[in-house]
Amino acid sequence: MRRDDDVSTLVEAARGDGPGKARAVARLISLVEVDSPKLREVARQLVPHTGAAHVVGLTGSPGVGKSTSTSALVTALRASGRTVGVLAVDPSSPFSGGALLGDRIRMSDHATDPGVMIRSMASRGHLGGLAAAAPQALRVLDAAGCDVVLVETVGVGQSEVEIAGLADTCLVLLAPGMGDGIQAAKAGILEIGDVFCVNKADRDGATTTRRELRGMLSMTERADGAWKPPIVLTVATTGDGVEELLAEVDGHRRHLETSGEGRRRRLARARREIEAIALGEVTRRFGHLSGDARLDGLAADVLGGTTDPYRAAEVVLDQI
Repeated sequence: MRRDDDVSTLVEAARGDGPGKARAVARLISLVEVDSPKLREVARQLVPHTGAAHVVGLTGSPGVGKSTSTSALVTALRASGRTVGVLAVDPSSPFSGGALLGDRIRMSDHATDPGVMIRSMASRGHLGGLAAAAPQALRVLDAAGCDVVLVETVGVGQSEVEIAGLADTCLVLLAPGMGDGIQAAKAGILEIGDVFCVNKADRDGATTTRRELRGMLSMTERADGAWKPPIVLTVATTGDGVEELLAEVDGHRRHLETSGEGRRRRLARARREIEAIALGEVTRRFGHLSGDARLDGLAADVLGGTTDPYRAAEVVLDQI
């Protein structure tokens, strides 16, 4: 085994401050993306070092300025002395399966900052705007010592709500003149947003968008003492309003800590991750069984009326 591939060496380097830190983080995320046989060992060694990072998901329709807003937030976070991880989930190339947009193209201002770790991941057709490997990639960035991890989703509209299950704080971006208020209501984003941001606020209609959004949020039922999502106007290209936006994100983190909501969300996240891994393993094992003549025999029994499909499925699960 090459030293580069030794999991213990990679984890040690990723958690250190040496010149090989960025390369080790990139290598660990690559092992996650390709579903390496070493993935179980990677997870085992990383998990004791996780749980400190504040995971902030940025979602919204294409064109609202997610990448620019992410970059602006990174600048504000670095100014406050925090280390930042960025997981940018891009649309997949139909030819290579890789990410269409490169992280250095989108966030070139931060590419050489040792306090910022940026990774682009391809969605590879995964629904919900996230890559299937995103939870484990987040764990790598968390264990590497990032104070905040920003997760920027693909931006595919109504399936974006998956980010709510992955992030501690869900930041929903909208823009004036795009019908985003109505779209947000249709997509169920009103329910999952913790902080709302009307970006490109230098355009006509920004205050109208905020007013409409505030009206729709007022009709959303929330329990007593529940967090009330703020709405912030920003111009990410100039940095206007970004400090206020970060202040609201930090305010939500404090709410999560004091109310116990943060622990509840993380428990739910861990449960979903366990379920996903278990179902994936069942699917993998069933794939091996699909060419088995016994499955053909069970199908023939169902067709012949000697057994029912539920009983046949139980037999299959017993064999798995």
